[in-house]
Order: sequence, then structure tokens, then C-alpha cells
Amino acid sequence: MQSCDISSDSTDDPLSSGLRTHRQPRIVVIGAGLAGLAATKVLLKNGFTDVTVLEASDHIGGRVHSIKHGKATLELGATWIHGANGNPVYHIAEDNRLLEHTTDGERSVGRISLYTKNGVAHYQTNVGKRIPKDLVEEFSDLYNEVYELTQEFFQNGKPVCAESQNSVGVFTRDVMRKKIMLDPDDSESTKKLKLSMLQQYLKVESCESSSPSMDEVSLSEFGEWTEIPGAHYVIPEGFMKIVELLSQDLPSSTICLSKPVRCIHWNYSAQHQEVIAKSSDIRHDSNHNENSHGGQSHQDPLILGPPIYVECEDEEWITADHVIVTASLGVLKQNHEAMFSPSLPEDKVLAIEKLGISTTDKIFLEFEEAFWSPECNSIQFVWEDEAQLEQLVYPEELWYKKICSFDILYPPERYGYMLSGWICGQEALYMERCDDETVAETCTELLRRFTGNPDIPKPRRILRSSWGSNPYIQGSYSFTRVGSSGGDFEMLAMPLPYAKSTKAPPLQVLFAGEATHRKYYSTAHGALLSGQKEATRLIEMYHDLHESTKPNM
Repeated sequence: MQSCDISSDSTDDPLSSGLRTHRQPRIVVIGAGLAGLAATKVLLKNGFTDVTVLEASDHIGGRVHSIKHGKATLELGATWIHGANGNPVYHIAEDNRLLEHTTDGERSVGRISLYTKNGVAHYQTNVGKRIPKDLVEEFSDLYNEVYELTQEFFQNGKPVCAESQNSVGVFTRDVMRKKIMLDPDDSESTKKLKLSMLQQYLKVESCESSSPSMDEVSLSEFGEWTEIPGAHYVIPEGFMKIVELLSQDLPSSTICLSKPVRCIHWNYSAQHQEVIAKSSDIRHDSNHNENSHGGQSHQDPLILGPPIYVECEDEEWITADHVIVTASLGVLKQNHEAMFSPSLPEDKVLAIEKLGISTTDKIFLEFEEAFWSPECNSIQFVWEDEAQLEQLVYPEELWYKKICSFDILYPPERYGYMLSGWICGQEALYMERCDDETVAETCTELLRRFTGNPDIPKPRRILRSSWGSNPYIQGSYSFTRVGSSGGDFEMLAMPLPYAKSTKAPPLQVLFAGEATHRKYYSTAHGALLSGQKEATRLIEMYHDLHESTKPNM
């Protein structure tokens, strides 16, 4: 996939009849994650032959990262197929028999522990005591009632009161605390325990939302995210199999790895003179644009050539008629000013700034043998001293207090004795800065403390993700932050230039990725569908152009 020669011009394809110049449209896709690969696959399938994917890292997959470990595959990124009915990722997996070895225990519809519906979650306190199962179930039922209330603000158009600060976390804590404190049947110690469990549940919820805290998640918008019905499936051979299936039929020259993009110079009519001067010096020695100008002079490329120049970090400039940007919201937040020339419109910048993205990381610990009981499916950390805290934000040296739980991977025949821990927010970034030895020791001490078992050995192996410090990702996935709305996802997805700019060539810069899907943001299927959608925009545009240029008989 390292080679990246642009295909030669074609003048006999029906697509070419509607273009300004007699050649195939040149399309550059930025990013080889699920969105970029899905877009590329659809374009090639529909007759577009001049498609190039530029991937900044040295591998495809984006936020899908499967690691082989003995018989097992561990997922540092995307893990579950969330729901089956109409989920394109599920259908790819099912059609290619990737779910054959998924056990019944790995198909879960539970919200708190997604690895298995079998077994029991052990809620352990920081003094080494397990909270009784009936108390956990009683609390869980109450929490789920309040969770349903958080969905109603969007779904039923309920007004949000000022006290909630339009925050899922503030609202949930307030309602739950009132219900807990007013329960006449509970002792003061039971009430305190339930308040502590509330904090732990909110940490889990933050990991699922990939937000620093549920206090940052918009209450009025929370119910718009749509769950596809059906179980949550893992792919025993790894989520990377979906990536491989999307990429397997692509010509080897299509994808260029280790090819970061510096700037997208779009809408040539708005370019500055220095850009014209720079792009006049485009290299033609073994260059992407070699033999691809169809005889045009390169002395004045922005006037005669395509409307876009993609400037790469290695100083290469690549021409394009259309660019599909699938960069993560984290990358757009950090780099949008430098990444687009001219700058993005103000309303699109505002959407990027308002939407939220944070880091959710996993910590895998492998042990020689199980120290947990056979019925235990997860170990949940409940800090009794946090019952009355408002903000669960910790200084760097206490980053480990944000680890909410460790799931036990099943079945052991596949995974051995493996735990998967969860941490999110700024504390995940603190964790990423630590070395493996420090994280392994810290997690072992936590497990000893909460289980009350001082003899738990250190794990024989640790593996963890680092999505926050990955310069080409910068976060795990998006959420609707307080002050943002579903409309911001749609604004982010809006192609440039806007349709009202009638004189400019249409659909120059398109946007895909999980953060551009209004209802399925934060998911693999949202990313895949967004890529297909942007490819379809281009297909429909050229179909319409082709139809409009047919001679009247």
C-alpha cells in the first residue's frame, strides 16, 4: 500500500462527460479509517478510478486497532458491533462469517458491563468490601429509571430547568441524591454507599460517552443518540477484519501510508498569490501528479487545473477536484486553522469548537491465573469517600482514581486470565504519560485494595491504548457537549463551498467520520455510514451532470 501513483486520465468513461476537463474526477480521501475506506470503496465500485487515500500513520484502520495475543485478539480501539438491525458493520461481519465463534456470553445488551451478560459484576469499595448483590440491583434499577429521564428531554421535547445547567451529570446527581436521601427504608450508611455507587456509575458513563465528566454532556441533546436494536457483538478474530474487508479490493496504489497532510488549499479563486507561487513549483519527479495533468501547463496550475491542492508534510502537492476529510474531531479542533486555506467558514469552526471529544483508554492486564471467582464478570471500583463530591477531577498523581472498573474477558479459553480496565478524560492522558511498569504496579495496588486480597500478583503482561496522545487521532470519539447540539454534527458534515456559492466548483471539500453523523456519532457504524454518504454525494452529482449533458434527440 506504500505506492501511490495517480491513475492516468480517462476520456472514455461516462463520468468524464460532465466535467470541466475531459478526464476522470480526481478525488483525495484524507484518512484510512472506516469512513475513508468506506467512501473509497463506494467510489471505486461506482466507476471512479482516480481516487487516492492519504493516511498519516503507518497503518490503516484509524480508531480500529486489533492486537493479536496468543489465541486472542485484543481491541485497543473499536470493540463492539452495537446492535444488529440495519447496522452495516454487523452485516459485513455476518456476511463474512466473522461472528461464528462469538459465544452467547459475548452478546450482551447490558449498559454497564458489555463483555458478557453471564456472571455478576462485583462492586468493591476502597476498604476491600464487596457491596451486597441485592443492594447493587436496587441501586441499578433506580439509576436506570433516572437514565431514562435523561433521554426524555430530547425525545419528548421537555424543557431543561436552569438548576440542571443542561448537564447530564448535574441532573443525574441531583435527582439521584434526592431519591436516595428520601428513601425511608435505608440507613445512613446504606445511603452513603449508594451515593458512592452513583459516582462510580457516572465514571462508567463518562467512559462510554468519551467525555471528561458527565457534567460536560448536554442534557437537552443526550437522547438524540440512537441505539440500533439488538445485541452488542465482539468479533473474535478482531474488529480489524472489518477494515481488511473494506480495503481488500482496493488497488495497491490507492492508499498512501505515512502521508500526513499539512494544508488543503481549496477554492482556487480565493487563493493568495504566494500559494500560486508555491504550487507552481510542484515536483514532477516520481510525483503523484506525474502524467496526470492531461497536457495542461503547470505554470498557472490554480487557474487551469483542479480547484484543490493538497499540501503534504513531505512537501508534495497533490491536485484534486474533491477532497473527503475524515480527520477526527480532535485533529480538527487542534489543526483546522492550519489545515484549510482559505479558512473554514465561521459556522463550521463554531461547530468544531462546541462539540466535545475526550479520551477513553483501555488497560489490559494478563495474569498467570484467575484471582476472581468464576461467576465474577467485572470488578467495579467504588470510592466511599467520594459520596458527596461534585466534580470527579483528580490531580495528576491521583489519575488512577478515574479508573472505573476492570472487565473480565470471556471466554478464558480464548483470552486466558485477562482484565480490561477503563479510564477517561484528562486522567487518561496522565495515564498515557506513565510507563508500563508504573501503570501495572498502580493497577495491581488498586485491585489488591478493592478486593481486599493483598496477595494478587503483578500481571505478567500489560497492554494499553493511548488515543489522546496519538497526534493523528487526539481523542477517542465525540459527544454533544453542553452548549452544542445535533445540528453541530450536521454543520460539521456540510460540504464546502456551501451551495449558495454558485460560481465555485461544487463539493470541493467533504467531511466524514463518526463526528459527522447526527444520530450515530461515536460509533464505528456511524463512521462507515458517513463515508458512504459523502461518496454518494459525489456519485449523484456526476450522475446529474452526466444526465444534463446528454444531447436532446
